[in-house]
Amino acid sequence: MSQEKPLDIIKGAILLERKGKAFYENAFQNTKSETVGEIFNTLANEEEKHIDILEEQYGHLMREGELKAVKRDEKPMDISSVVITEKVQQEVSAAGYEAAAISAAIALEEQAVKFYSEHASSTDNHIEKELYQWLANWEKAHLTFLSELDRELMENIWYDNKFWPVI
Repeated sequence: MSQEKPLDIIKGAILLERKGKAFYENAFQNTKSETVGEIFNTLANEEEKHIDILEEQYGHLMREGELKAVKRDEKPMDISSVVITEKVQQEVSAAGYEAAAISAAIALEEQAVKFYSEHASSTDNHIEKELYQWLANWEKAHLTFLSELDRELMENIWYDNKFWPVI
């Protein structure tokens, strides 16, 4: 296995995860919604886990010349319990900071899913493929959660503002 390509991918992944973590920490600090803040804080913690995993992989790659097998017991945290509640609906407006931050977070997660998925499909190395696919699936869980949150908030705002067509 060529060490340079996986090394470059891991370095790119660490940077990607650090950007996500910084974004979520900033969003956590700036939100006026306690509940949405909890979501951003949880996502920041998830990105920190990814950084730790990737830095461990980087160290192993530098020492051993290959990546380590993925620990399958690591999974995304279940943040679905903080999804749409009346409190969240009341705290988030369509044009507010939180709604904009959720949209930006969706874009970040889409970028991460694409990055990991492309690298998973472009390698023949089983360990690399497993690592990248595992990270892509983790980011997909974040993306699904954020997309559902965004969709439900949008529908609630449309309903509250009577944007639905008259039948």
